[in-house]
Amino acid sequence: MAYRIFIDGQEGTTGLKIYDRLATRNDLEILKIDEAKRKDPAERQKLINASDITFLCLPDAAAIEAAALATSDHVRIIDASTAHRVAPGWVYGFPELSSQQREAIASSHRIANPGCYATGFISLVAPMVRCGWMPPDYPVVCHAISGYSGGGKKMIAAYQSPDRAAEYLSVRQYGLTQSHKHQKEMQVLCGLEYTPIFNPAVSDFYNGMTVSVPVYTRLLNKKPSVQSIYEMFCACYEGQNFVKVMPFMGEGVLEGGFLPSNSLADTNQLQIFVCGNDDRVLLAACLDNLGKGASGAAVQNMNIALGLDETTGLI
Repeated sequence: MAYRIFIDGQEGTTGLKIYDRLATRNDLEILKIDEAKRKDPAERQKLINASDITFLCLPDAAAIEAAALATSDHVRIIDASTAHRVAPGWVYGFPELSSQQREAIASSHRIANPGCYATGFISLVAPMVRCGWMPPDYPVVCHAISGYSGGGKKMIAAYQSPDRAAEYLSVRQYGLTQSHKHQKEMQVLCGLEYTPIFNPAVSDFYNGMTVSVPVYTRLLNKKPSVQSIYEMFCACYEGQNFVKVMPFMGEGVLEGGFLPSNSLADTNQLQIFVCGNDDRVLLAACLDNLGKGASGAAVQNMNIALGLDETTGLI
């Protein structure tokens, strides 16, 4: 018998990508809502409670309302919004965080899909804090660049417009008030005492992302070498299907010493690079903002929640 899946908010960027990833699977039945009833709470509640998994691809306020519609004991909710990422009773959907995290996802009925930037950040900072090298009060700074699809339909239309301004050809920083919606989960999931400085930017490519965290080893506990930091990451992510630590300093992988942001487009992969020297280390995570940063992670969490091989339907 096929598992029943409902996508509440299928018309958004993440919802459409989830639908595309599930469309060819014969182990799933996608529950469709009549277009005329797309915003009808009663119809949505019926489909939510008829499903085994419901994905919420909605704005935060709407996601909170939709989650409250799930009254059946068997339905599992995977929320792609920001609304529940640090909320009590919700499990954070980053299974690579620890073996306990994967087990929690498998047993939970409420899973909060991580943010795209936050996924890269947490993959880098959480192991450093957990191993005891990065103190919780470390003044963390994060720089990141994303493809324009991360801004949703309005930004996609602006970048693809034939009449766009010349500034769209350049890298454009944003989040200048230091109040980006991902900063809360970055801080909480990594166990940091202070909100990190976060410097995101968008550029003229569709999907892909690089998240970088520079580290002064003199401010770390025991001043670890860059080689020991690299070996720690290798041990941390050994055997993972979708998070891979790349060769030391990107040796043999990075053409000309350049780290691109779109090399993992259309995959659910995340690659970690450890570069620098014993005084100044650069940690970098590359991923697809629409893949491991959104729809791919949601499907991976669905697979885990249903007891399936987590790689099913993903590359």
